[in-house]
Amino acid sequence: MTRIVVIGAGIGGLTAAMRLAHAGLDVTVLDAAEAPGGKMRTVPSAAGPVDAGPTVLTLRDYFAGAFDASGASLEAEVSLTPLDTLARHHWNDGSPLDLHPDADRSRDAIGLWAGAGAARDFARFDATARALFDAFEGPMMRAVDPAPLRAAWRSAVRPATLPPLRPGLSLAALLRARFRDRRLQQLFGRYATYVGGDPRQSPAVLSVIWHAESRGVWAVEGGMHALAHAMRRVAERAGAAFRFGTKAGRIVLRDGRVTGVLTDGGEVPADVVVHNGDPNALRTGLLGDAVAGAALDRGTQPRSLSAFVWSFAARAAQPPGQRHSVFFARDPEAEFEDIARGRLPRDPTLYVHAQDHGHPPGARARYEIIVNGPPRRGTTPDPEEATQCQRITFDMLDRMGLRFAERPDPTALTAPEDFGRMFPGSMGSLYGRSPHGTLAPFHRPRARTKVPGLYQCGGGIHPGPGIPMASLSGQHAAAAIMRDRASTRRFRPAAMVGGTSTA
Repeated sequence: MTRIVVIGAGIGGLTAAMRLAHAGLDVTVLDAAEAPGGKMRTVPSAAGPVDAGPTVLTLRDYFAGAFDASGASLEAEVSLTPLDTLARHHWNDGSPLDLHPDADRSRDAIGLWAGAGAARDFARFDATARALFDAFEGPMMRAVDPAPLRAAWRSAVRPATLPPLRPGLSLAALLRARFRDRRLQQLFGRYATYVGGDPRQSPAVLSVIWHAESRGVWAVEGGMHALAHAMRRVAERAGAAFRFGTKAGRIVLRDGRVTGVLTDGGEVPADVVVHNGDPNALRTGLLGDAVAGAALDRGTQPRSLSAFVWSFAARAAQPPGQRHSVFFARDPEAEFEDIARGRLPRDPTLYVHAQDHGHPPGARARYEIIVNGPPRRGTTPDPEEATQCQRITFDMLDRMGLRFAERPDPTALTAPEDFGRMFPGSMGSLYGRSPHGTLAPFHRPRARTKVPGLYQCGGGIHPGPGIPMASLSGQHAAAAIMRDRASTRRFRPAAMVGGTSTA
């Protein structure tokens, strides 16, 4: 039986483990953390575990497919609640806007909020994002080996997709051309940050992210980490073994091929290794010099954005009206200029997740607040910066109507340096390679590597960041392994008597 070791129990690694174990292979998953989920993690609070990573499930059918392919059912393993509102958006002028998983409702809401012209602008933009998604989903996102030319051909027969594919056109430039209302430019530009980008430098094709979210969002009962635990259960039922608190030190090669993974407890034998981590960890030799060539510079550099993340429990004098809220900076240019200079934005955009939305008034509830930030190479956060982030974050929320009875202590903050320490090779970046540049989406590493027996998955691998894409990357890795395993010779080559002629 083929022995497979998966390094990392993030969403990509969990998906690969589910699929490979269901196929009858011998799967062992190693993770330095004490629980599955990777960046989909929690921290303790007075009200229970608080999400400290991704907060919502999108592209539900991608996960349903992963469970189906593993002999399980998503609905049977986790309880999902579809949300009627994607998010409530706030600006300093005091004009909130709700968007919905129904394009017509979103168009009508925008029309009431900003006028008929803005509604028409949105309808055209939404149609473009939908056409881009349809063109790229099959040949790019769902393909183990992406076919850019096929995606380009499918785009060519959809006139709406051609402007966003123009070389050198940024998402910010496309939005300026599509929306007359600057608030809508700012709103849809925010989707570049979903993959760690600045909308001024990210390609216009990232407008496709809007359509991915507009297809619906679901809350996971018990928090997002409940999804990771469900995936672990499915993999274990199929025979996979998990070793938490176990750090992978080095991938062992013999005769140029993977033979195991060295840990503090000794070597774990393997015929195949799946690295579910930042590919930059491979490139920089953190898993051994022998596999340093498995990831190329252009697939890992430059780095994407990071974040300052608050995870805490508190009483809100006026709780947010929706589970997901966005409070926009006065000047998005200044926000991204600060990040480009490597510092905490002085006037940031804030994303607020009210994990216990609908709780009784006055009760202590759990919150996660995300502030975009730069990646950091260091390992020790600056305590003065944490105090500054506390003041900036909660002064802004006070001003915009979300007031907490008590502010969390700076120890409730996860800084970019913390992410760099928790996720080796990430350099504090949350999304792997930066999406900046026209060809950036095509430079992400694929499931197969140059090292025989070594595969990879995760948000830094094709098709990219975000939990649906990370899950797809795990499916791609599993598919590549099973395809390569099926085509591997089962007998030693031998010379044939008679000197058979070969071309």
